[in-house]
Formats: sequence, C-alpha cells, structure tokens
Amino acid sequence: MSTVILYGSRYGTSRRYAQALAERTGLPCYPAAQADRAEGCAELVYVGGLYAGGVCGLGRALRALAPDPARRYLIVTVGLADPHDAENIRNIRTALQARLPRPVLDNARLFHLRGGIDYSRLNFAHRTMMRLLYAAAKNQPPEQQNAETRAMIETYGKAVDFVDLATLAPIVQALAGQGDGEKPQV
Repeated sequence: MSTVILYGSRYGTSRRYAQALAERTGLPCYPAAQADRAEGCAELVYVGGLYAGGVCGLGRALRALAPDPARRYLIVTVGLADPHDAENIRNIRTALQARLPRPVLDNARLFHLRGGIDYSRLNFAHRTMMRLLYAAAKNQPPEQQNAETRAMIETYGKAVDFVDLATLAPIVQALAGQGDGEKPQV
C-alpha cells in the first residue's frame, strides 16, 4: 500500500474532508482507530481536528504504526480558526512541533483547513472548555483580541460550518507530485 488516508474526527468535519479526499484520489481512507491498516505505507495523509493544541488521534495513530524514516507525512489540520490568518498558523505549527516526533516532522508537509462547530453536539468536557475559553476571551479588551479570539466570540453557542471541499485542491496536487504543503520549521 503506497498511500493511505487516516483521520481523527470527533464531530465530523475532519471525516468529511478525509472522505472527500479519498473520493478525489481513489486512496483508501480509515479512521485513526484503524491505523494498523496503514502499516507499511510509504506515504500517510492524516486529517485531524484540532483540540487544545493537538490533532485528534494523530499521536495514537503514529504509535500504532511501525516507525519508518522514509515515510512521507501530509498532516492536515482542521479547526475553527481561519487558516489564512498567519497568527493562527504559527500557533498550530508551534503546537505540532512540540508534540510530534522529530522523524515525523522531518518528513512532514502541513496543510490547514477550516472546519466548524455545533455547540449543541459538544460533549460535556468540550462544552465546559469552550464556556471557559469564551468567558476569558469576552473579558479581554478588544485591542488584545486576535482573529481566533474574535471568531470564537462571534460563533459561541452557534452551529457554524466553514467546510470548503475546494480547499482540498493543494493536498490533491501534493499527492500527485504537483505541489507541496509547508515544511514545518524545526
């Protein structure tokens, strides 16, 4: 198996992106819990939701696979924050660099997509965390709020869906050898 797509999704947006990517490329696609199905792949595409600085299921999936220093990784993050905002991207990259093993970082390309949130579907822990983050953000003076904070304040308590399947195009191109994501700074 040359290339496999794995995904980690709690509320469905990462799964939607991963399945759409699989349809566009013809690649096999599995949830992170089935990471063993990607054993031996030369290239791993991992699509995962961002939660508290981590990528849903990525660490567990990487631990389930035998280390392969030649494996190429395309890590696709899916979050509520706008992926066109430079500060958001810096924050995501910093978190990934702190959590990913060096061999993965050395062979990784990063892509960032925008997801969504439906507060009515959040579990108790996530609802509580978001309520605390919202309270802290709301109390910040406007001049200290960044784009991510303002977006959270604007969308708090609502159902918003920013999924745009057209944003998969650079990933499809990278898989076809016609483009690449950004190399993490290590």
